[in-house]
Amino acid sequence: VQLQACGGGLVQAGGSLRLSCAASGRTFSRHGMGWFRQAPGKEREFVAGISWSGGSTNYADSVKGRFTISRDNTKNTVYLQMNSLKPEDTAVYYCAATRNYYSDVVGLDGMAYWGKGTQVTVSS
Repeated sequence: VQLQACGGGLVQAGGSLRLSCAASGRTFSRHGMGWFRQAPGKEREFVAGISWSGGSTNYADSVKGRFTISRDNTKNTVYLQMNSLKPEDTAVYYCAATRNYYSDVVGLDGMAYWGKGTQVTVSS
């Protein structure tokens, strides 16, 4: 699975952005998908995950209620809608796919396929 994220940019606090991650290959619909982020000087952290079917999602506490992950298996794409953005959301955002088919996203462990990141900058 090859992944390509896009949609990042510069936005003011309180604004919104929608990230997209397009996947190549025939097995996208079998993988759990996740969004992660890494701020300067910090470790990469989990943001949101979605099951292979889209039937279940999970979020980091810091983004719950503000971010929404979704997927369209007909388009091999996963999305991250980010609302009420805060300066602390500033980071490089990465999409990733699980190593195993039909696995849920529980964190960095278990993720095997990574896209190049897209920068999100939130100004105060």
